[in-house]
Amino acid sequence: MKTLGKSHKLDNVCYDIRGPVMDEANRMIAEGTEILKLNIGNPAPFMFRAPKDVINAMTDSLSDVEGYSDSKGLLSAREAIIKYDETKGIHGVTVDDVFTGNGASELITLSMQALLDNGDEVLVPAPDYPLWTASVTLAGGNAIHYICDERSDWYPDIDDIKSKITDKTKGIVIINPNNPTGALYPEEVLQQIVDVAREHGLIIYSDEIYDRLLMDGNKHTSIASLCPDLFCVTFNGLSKSHMIAGFRCGWMSLSGDKSRVKGYIEGINMLSSMRLCSNVPAQSVIPAALRSNDQLESMLLPGGRIYEQREYITKRLNDIDGITAVKPKAAFYIFPKIDAARFNIRDDEQFVLDFLKEKHILLVHGGGFHWETPDHFRIVYLPDLDQLKTSMDELEDFLKTYRQK
Repeated sequence: MKTLGKSHKLDNVCYDIRGPVMDEANRMIAEGTEILKLNIGNPAPFMFRAPKDVINAMTDSLSDVEGYSDSKGLLSAREAIIKYDETKGIHGVTVDDVFTGNGASELITLSMQALLDNGDEVLVPAPDYPLWTASVTLAGGNAIHYICDERSDWYPDIDDIKSKITDKTKGIVIINPNNPTGALYPEEVLQQIVDVAREHGLIIYSDEIYDRLLMDGNKHTSIASLCPDLFCVTFNGLSKSHMIAGFRCGWMSLSGDKSRVKGYIEGINMLSSMRLCSNVPAQSVIPAALRSNDQLESMLLPGGRIYEQREYITKRLNDIDGITAVKPKAAFYIFPKIDAARFNIRDDEQFVLDFLKEKHILLVHGGGFHWETPDHFRIVYLPDLDQLKTSMDELEDFLKTYRQK
């Protein structure tokens, strides 16, 4: 286990709620300007509501969950997570292998702190959910970004992964379904990643927080189900699927061969104990939440809100001159490409800042997700169709005259 208490310089660590764009948005809001926020995956502001059985489960349990739980979480919650893992083909997980957290984000950071010494490397996708890069860096490691290929539905480039493995590489991260692209990885791609991890003795970290937000009849495969012989850490939670981002309710499951990572698991246990436990009332809703979510399923079918908003935003973006976009298969993000040469874009952060100032619409630039070329941005398509139409009308109008200075 790594030594704690070191000071690490966070060079080139971007996060979508930081930086000059968000600073400007906050300044405008403070002055009374109304901003349409397409920048963060928070369902609540857009009138998505948690299922009633989830709310009832929390309110009914409040008098019984006033103290600390076990540092790993309530037994009932961990047992429910094990059953859920089994439905995903992840077997052999025990209650000692499940850790609840204040969102999956807390556990991502904890898992990297327990793993890394200065100079260790972790393979992280580009584009990524930027917390992964930040967590690796904060723990003293180096995030080595492998490319996801837009021309292949944003699937990981296996050859690029192989080319970036060194004797310092400790693990590989996959985000599936993916934020920011909305990609969903097929089993054959996951199997290739398994083969690479097996050959090089890598730990697999799989961020699956959007695994229930699937459209078009697609099915999600948990990578841990393909490699019971490999040690995997699988992350999930309820923030997105049950529209309860503010509850901070996530978990991670350890599966596969633990014989070679006993010291690492001891470190995870110690760090988990140091923060006492995660939000206990939030843990109490896990069993009810994982039994079913008919409300979400209806929104993902044709005629459902998320489905129809996905259909609209994809078509409308592709109809704007200078913009192309791969249709997402999951989650509620899209990562369109802008013709940087046509608009003279050399700085994608400046592009979204200019758009914010002129049209009062907040996006996230591709560089915020560790995409190196200044030709992408992310849209969260949670706002209703009227708001999405307004945002696309404004983007189209903005690009008619925009040339970056």
